[in-house]
Amino acid sequence: MPCEQNNIIYKERWEIETFFKHLKQRLKVTSFVGTSENAVYIHIWTALIGILLFKYIHKRAKYGCNLSNLVNFIRLNIFVKIDLWKWADDPFISGKLPDQNGQFNLF
Repeated sequence: MPCEQNNIIYKERWEIETFFKHLKQRLKVTSFVGTSENAVYIHIWTALIGILLFKYIHKRAKYGCNLSNLVNFIRLNIFVKIDLWKWADDPFISGKLPDQNGQFNLF
């Protein structure tokens, strides 16, 4: 019986370690902004919401890219105005189509 409890505790602790590894690697959370218990909770909940949003976009996208590539792209282009769903389906489109002669218009 005690051996089974230790095994359960180990598995639960491992899930917590995996979660924080996920936070550090994918969302680059290396330290918490605040030191109070409430600040840490807010930071963790915000990170969880971010992870869920990234996973939803990744699941819904037609193009099969890695989740880490998706996170990096969004992090680098957070203030660029693009249609996220179109990009997630086909990330290599140029945005505007060429004219009849195959030339792109600047305006």
